[in-house]
Amino acid sequence: MAFHWLKRYVPRGLYSRAALILVLPVVTLQLVVSVVFIQRHFEGVTQQMTGSTAREIQLLIDRLPDAPGPLPPALTDLAKALEMDIAAIPAEEGPVQNQRRWYDLTGAIVSTSFREELQGVEGIALPDDYNVHVYVTTPAGVMDFHFDRRRVSASQPHQLFVNMVVFGVLMTVIAFIYLRNQLRPIKRLAEAAEAFGKGRTVPYRPSGALEVRAAGGAFLDMRARIERQIEQRTLLLSGVSHDLRTPLTRLKLSLSLLDSDDREAMERDVDDMQKMLDGFLSFTRGTGEVEAEEVDPFDLVERIIEDSQRAEIPVTLIRAQGRDLGKVMLRPLAIRRAVSNLIENAVRYGNRAEVSVLLTEKSLRIRIEDDGPGIAPEKREDAVKPFTRLDSARNQNRASGVGLGLAIANDIARAHGGVLRLGDSEKLGGLQADIVIGR
Repeated sequence: MAFHWLKRYVPRGLYSRAALILVLPVVTLQLVVSVVFIQRHFEGVTQQMTGSTAREIQLLIDRLPDAPGPLPPALTDLAKALEMDIAAIPAEEGPVQNQRRWYDLTGAIVSTSFREELQGVEGIALPDDYNVHVYVTTPAGVMDFHFDRRRVSASQPHQLFVNMVVFGVLMTVIAFIYLRNQLRPIKRLAEAAEAFGKGRTVPYRPSGALEVRAAGGAFLDMRARIERQIEQRTLLLSGVSHDLRTPLTRLKLSLSLLDSDDREAMERDVDDMQKMLDGFLSFTRGTGEVEAEEVDPFDLVERIIEDSQRAEIPVTLIRAQGRDLGKVMLRPLAIRRAVSNLIENAVRYGNRAEVSVLLTEKSLRIRIEDDGPGIAPEKREDAVKPFTRLDSARNQNRASGVGLGLAIANDIARAHGGVLRLGDSEKLGGLQADIVIGR
């Protein structure tokens, strides 16, 4: 919990997190090795080389004359033998200046080492990677000791960094390719699970590491078991509904031939049974189409409302936002069934229904509100279960369904990768049902 704040900075995708886990240690290792190598190797080597050169300069200083004048030939020959040039700086040229490029890291070590090893250092010039000028005050005047930079600095120190960067990048790429092959089966499993959650079955074969194969096999077993259950439920309800239609038709025909005061009541009971069977068949049909297609949600909802109004259902479209954001992948017949069921439920338990559509870059929301008694929050989870009727929450006397309206809408929303949300209507005071589908 102490590192909970780090979650906002951690990538959310699997590939991004894997890349972070892979790259972060490599970069950290390179930085640590670079710092340690510079401090322990380059700094130590540079100090040793500078100290050796400083002792050679001190040897030349000890052989200088005690007064300004021409340098002895023996001193000049000794300087050449030490691969140095020595020259006097005229007093009229003024004080000498230090010179070093800002990115010359070893140059700072060279300057510090010379000042520690030599007495009377006036200035040190490191103009480039090839020349060093050490200006020292001596009894013979200010002397310029000029020599090659390679005498005080390790040659080509940048090769270490180049090699580290090149091989670090190379190994990172190789590791990422291998890691991508390991993550691909996980991504395929996630895609298959997401498609099945939206009502589609895509081909999938377990692959990858043993753990991923085990998860893939468990998913296939779960998918097959759920498909068998759905198929058995559909066959059961379809068979029962189909088999009961024929005796109901005969019963209705027989009732029409009767001349009795109770005939109308009995015919109403038969009609209620017929509506129940229609509800069963509607539930077994599920989402309708297998594949989704691009649909204009506003045009679809408007047609549904027009059909409902022709059936004398008091429903109106009060708001439609986001018409210019294009179409959405939907199953039109399934959405029509879900919205129609919600509208019928709204007017069954209330006096009127209002529909609004909101389309954004990320989601589609179809909202149906009514002025009925609504559903208590603690009973909303049960309300979307099949064959559930909430007597205390909804007006049972006005209801002739079998508790499948919300269940059908919920199944259709889930088949689209969305959700059915129930709440309280702030405007009408009744139930508010939202079908929310991601784009």
